[in-house]
Amino acid sequence: METGPNNPSLMLRLQNGDDSALNLIMNQWQTPLVRFIYRYIGNHEEALDLAQETFVRVYQNRHAYRPSAKFSSWLFTIASNLCKNYIRWEKRHPTVMLARDHGSGGPSDAADTFPSTGGTPLDTAADNDTARCVKQSIQSLPHDLKTVVLLFEYENLSYEEISGVLNCSPKAVETRLYRARKILRDLLERLNIKSAS
Repeated sequence: METGPNNPSLMLRLQNGDDSALNLIMNQWQTPLVRFIYRYIGNHEEALDLAQETFVRVYQNRHAYRPSAKFSSWLFTIASNLCKNYIRWEKRHPTVMLARDHGSGGPSDAADTFPSTGGTPLDTAADNDTARCVKQSIQSLPHDLKTVVLLFEYENLSYEEISGVLNCSPKAVETRLYRARKILRDLLERLNIKSAS
């Protein structure tokens, strides 16, 4: 039987009426879930709320889960749909969202992916600028491409797991990841040209 966080035994316990299994699921998945949502939407408080909403949906839809599916795929499908709906709502209500916390105090900001090299403050500033550019570029991607990048590059999900989230083949995941990386390279090149001029 599969072991680790993708082991379906906790969901089977939850389906059979053991509500304490939800706490164990939350303990295992809270951090990666908040991290994924924060990187997707760029707002720490909303990421916490959407993570909680994801777990509410897990409980509400517990009988829809099938043990043959990887739990990570099922969980991140719920979370990515909530993220997509949140961004759609945000675009329709721009004045409500003026105080977004892009990059301040998040659980694992994109800057965290660039470890300090112990260089000069100028080097650190340049690394932080690069991290900000990466974060902005990822957030500008369409939903499917953004989800592929975040789940593969940051959450280390396999093509197979991501294909379950996006309801496509692993080959399609590979193609989308290739497209996303190319778009990001082009965007970062343009941003670097702008910042240098």
